[in-house]
Amino acid sequence: MTKLDQLIKDLCPNGVKVVKVSDICTLTRGIVMSKEFIRDNAGDYPVFSSQTENDGVLGKISTYQYDGEYLTWTTDGANAGSVFYRKGKFSITNVCGLLTLRAPNINLRYLYYILGTTAPKYVNKGMGNPKLMSNVMAKVTIPVPPIAVQNEIVRILDAFTELTAELTAELTARKQQYEYYLNELLNFSNGVRRAKIETLAQCYAGATPKTSIKEYWENGTIPWMSSGEVNKGQIYATDQKITQLGYDSSSTKMIPPNTVVVALAGQGKTRGKVAITRISLCTNQSLCAIVTNHKINSNFLYYYLLSKYDDLRRISSGDGTRGGLNLKMIMNYVVPVPPLEEQERIVKILDRFEALCNDISVGLPAEIKARQQQYEYYRNKLLTFDNING
Repeated sequence: MTKLDQLIKDLCPNGVKVVKVSDICTLTRGIVMSKEFIRDNAGDYPVFSSQTENDGVLGKISTYQYDGEYLTWTTDGANAGSVFYRKGKFSITNVCGLLTLRAPNINLRYLYYILGTTAPKYVNKGMGNPKLMSNVMAKVTIPVPPIAVQNEIVRILDAFTELTAELTAELTARKQQYEYYLNELLNFSNGVRRAKIETLAQCYAGATPKTSIKEYWENGTIPWMSSGEVNKGQIYATDQKITQLGYDSSSTKMIPPNTVVVALAGQGKTRGKVAITRISLCTNQSLCAIVTNHKINSNFLYYYLLSKYDDLRRISSGDGTRGGLNLKMIMNYVVPVPPLEEQERIVKILDRFEALCNDISVGLPAEIKARQQQYEYYRNKLLTFDNING
């Protein structure tokens, strides 16, 4: 029997008390804060908003609304119902709610963990804009075991959280190291031969079968790559497949494994991003497929163009969110061509960093994923109580 099992047996053998959030917390909302206001009042104190990236930090200002330990939650948008533990001096925007604990014998970290699993169930997803407003959060019910049980649950889950944070920090450091070597190894002197891509490869643009014709897509078996999939880096599978009829209807072309693919267009920062295929597939019209010849290692070309993202963005025509690059620009792009032995040496080094930083089956991403799954399993197990009494 674990320490937690013994505590539950001794302190709450007949179940635990269930309370509403409004019974134990004061609920408030943030205020409207524009990006211009944040820019004009830059400082050291974070402003939290509805996003979940970067721990929800929208920016930092010179003043603060709150100082202490609180919970915040996202009230509106795709991340509605996300709960965060906050400590220190900070502010929140109008799409955040704030929970101030006012009841005794409740561990705020326990409340953070239990609401993290419970609050999302109360999100109203109707009308296309998910919401968890204060009046609904107030009615969320949670089990509250004795404080000793709460503390032990927090100790266990904090350990998992700390381990995941350490692995994530290590991954960040390795990615910085990877980026350093990517630029260092691919920075060649003027003495290295250079050539246009068109002398080293065949370049092809893809096409999209008509999406309105279901026979082109239903039960398709031919991998078809869209521009957004360049973000995968290495392509072992595509999100969509087309039928032979769909393939025959368009001008798209099957390209072999180890083809370098450059996004000619795409939303946001997609244009100029690079991937490499590990399977045979066809692409849409927003991608340029570069099928290399014997003069250059395709993996070497992949890494080199990966390091030239900013330059590819710079040479693209126009500065909109779509469009910019074209097939001729890629064909005329000049790349270094060191001896094949040197290309292979560089590829071996960068392959190790690529696997360590990005491969979801090995390396740090795989370990982080496994720890996250383990954390979620124990979190759900630890926060489930039998025979809960009102």
